[in-house]
Amino acid sequence: MALAFWEQAVADLSACDPVMDRIIQHCGGSMSQERGEAFVTLARAIVGQQISVKAAASIWQRVIASIPEITPERLMATEMDLLRSCGLSARKVDYLQDLSRHFVEGTLAAINWHDLDDETLIRKLVEVKGIGRWTAEMFLIFHLHRPDVLPLDDVGLQRAVSVHYYASQPVSKHAIRTVAENWQPWRSVATWYLWRSLDPVPVMY
Repeated sequence: MALAFWEQAVADLSACDPVMDRIIQHCGGSMSQERGEAFVTLARAIVGQQISVKAAASIWQRVIASIPEITPERLMATEMDLLRSCGLSARKVDYLQDLSRHFVEGTLAAINWHDLDDETLIRKLVEVKGIGRWTAEMFLIFHLHRPDVLPLDDVGLQRAVSVHYYASQPVSKHAIRTVAENWQPWRSVATWYLWRSLDPVPVMY
């Protein structure tokens, strides 16, 4: 079942941007309204940093096969060698354990996410080792379902804008931001369709 705002977002994006309209017509579908635990979303986003969607999904499946119940406590207690055997780098294991510590100690678990605006929430999240703006933006999109997030550092978004709007020429963040002005207030939705235009497997965190 689609998110409550999805139908309106699709209608608005299709009306204001003919390129986006073609992408939506070709790709179809919608982002799931399901959301997991905040900790799991952040952990999965860390796993997905700087690797392909397919690779991230494969590693995550190995993680959940090794640790069926993904909780901060269980992850903190898991040996590094087991996590490394799932395909995680030593750095990402360190990041995941630091994230777990923040939840166990309550510095993140006590936050009422829905009360914070996007930028305030991003500032809080990037205080955690290994969480940069991109990871925080994935949390906004996939856990909080914020409709107007533009993850300028996302390689998939950069590549899709290059392909569809700039004849596959390199694009700057300024250029992406300019193209995306037409997508407001639905930049998360536009980004999701641009991801789908490159990979039929829906992105999920």
